[in-house]
Amino acid sequence: METIHAQGAEIPALGLGTWQLTGQACRETVSTALELGYRHVDTAQAYGNERQVGAGIEDADVDRDDIFLVTKLDVRNRTAERVRRSARESLEKLGTDYLDLLLIHQPNIPFLASLDETLDAMNDLVDEGVVRHIGVSNFPTGMLGRARETSVAPILTDQVQYHPYWDQRKLLTYCQIHDVLLTAYSPLARGGVLDDPVLVTVGNRYGKSPAQVALRWLVQQEGVVTVPKASSRAHLEENLAVFDFELTDEEMARIRNPDRVKTGLHFLRSQLPF
Repeated sequence: METIHAQGAEIPALGLGTWQLTGQACRETVSTALELGYRHVDTAQAYGNERQVGAGIEDADVDRDDIFLVTKLDVRNRTAERVRRSARESLEKLGTDYLDLLLIHQPNIPFLASLDETLDAMNDLVDEGVVRHIGVSNFPTGMLGRARETSVAPILTDQVQYHPYWDQRKLLTYCQIHDVLLTAYSPLARGGVLDDPVLVTVGNRYGKSPAQVALRWLVQQEGVVTVPKASSRAHLEENLAVFDFELTDEEMARIRNPDRVKTGLHFLRSQLPF
C-alpha cells in the first residue's frame, strides 16, 4: 500500500469507504478489508455504522496503531459541547481511544454553530490527544481557506466528490500549494465509470478494469487519497490492485472528462431502490 505524507501525517493512499454499509455486512466488510491489506477506514456519524466499523476492526488481526481511522461530525454536532460529546460517543462506538482524523462533514449551518466554534472545539480534542488530525469535507476552496486561517491545528484534508466526470482542478491546485490532501469519495461516480469507453480502452492496455483505471487516475495525482466503497471480497481485492501500473500523461488527460449531467444521473440512479 502506498502512503502520502502531509502536515506531518502518513496516510494510506487508498482506503475503505463505508457509506451505506450497515449491520453485519459492514462488520464483515471492514474485517475482510483489513485482512486484505487496507489500513485506512472511513466512516461518519451520519452513516449510523460506527459501532459496526469498530466491531470489524476488533475482529481483524491488525494492530489499531496500524490503521488510519476517520470519522466525521454530523451536521447536528457543531456546537462546542456537541463536538466534544459526539466525538467521545464516536470513540466508544468505534472501540478506540483516539481518532486519526476527525472531519467536519458538511459546511456549518450558521444559525446552529459558527465554523470558528466548531474548529475551536476540534482543536481542543487535538490538544487532549483523542484526535490526532482534523479536516473538512465538502468545503469549496474559499471555505477551505477560511478553515485553514481559523484553525490552530492544520487542516489535513478536504474530502470531496472527485472522479473523471467531476472536475476538482481548482480545489486540487489549492490543496497542492498548501500541503492539504484532497480525499476523493465516490471515485467510481457511483458505478458510472464501469462502462466508460475510454476507461475500458485504457484498462485493456494494462489488463485492468475500468474501476481500477479510475482509481489509478486518482492516486497518481499529487496529494490525492481515495476511499472507494466495496462490499464483496472480489471488489475489495480489485480496488486494492492499482499500484502495479502507471498511466501515461496522455491517458491521464484523456480520462478527465467533466460532465455534470452524467454525474447527476449516476447519483440519482444510485438512490433508486431497484
